[in-house]
Amino acid sequence: MQINQPPQPDPGFKLPEDDKASKDPLPKTPDSNANMPVEVTPVAGAPVTDTSSRDLAIGGAVFMVLLIIYFFVRNAYVHHLVVKRVAPSSAGSAGWLLFVGLSFVSAAAVLAIINASKFLTFAVTAPLVIVGLVALVAALFVGRR
Repeated sequence: MQINQPPQPDPGFKLPEDDKASKDPLPKTPDSNANMPVEVTPVAGAPVTDTSSRDLAIGGAVFMVLLIIYFFVRNAYVHHLVVKRVAPSSAGSAGWLLFVGLSFVSAAAVLAIINASKFLTFAVTAPLVIVGLVALVAALFVGRR
């Protein structure tokens, strides 16, 4: 037995796929510049890329951890030189030169990782790397006495 039911009234809304106006992704604007590309120009004097304080804090923390590690490496190197019968004063000097060399080279590396476009320049990186390499070479020569 079938009972004829009256049709249900319209619920008052339609799904977006049913609406023909929603198939057009661009809004209807009377502006003639609506289809023109957007041009962004940099502000004069602004840096190319900005380094956030979060990046600087992470880089500083990494550098401090490296300094602590280098201090233990310095102590191990001094102990190694003293065992090899190098004078303790020469071994201590060689250890501090090793610490300074590793610190300067890692400072250049951390700055380059933080913001390469700002810190990886000749004026910033070259002095750090040169002083670091000179200190490392001096540590090897001082430790041979």
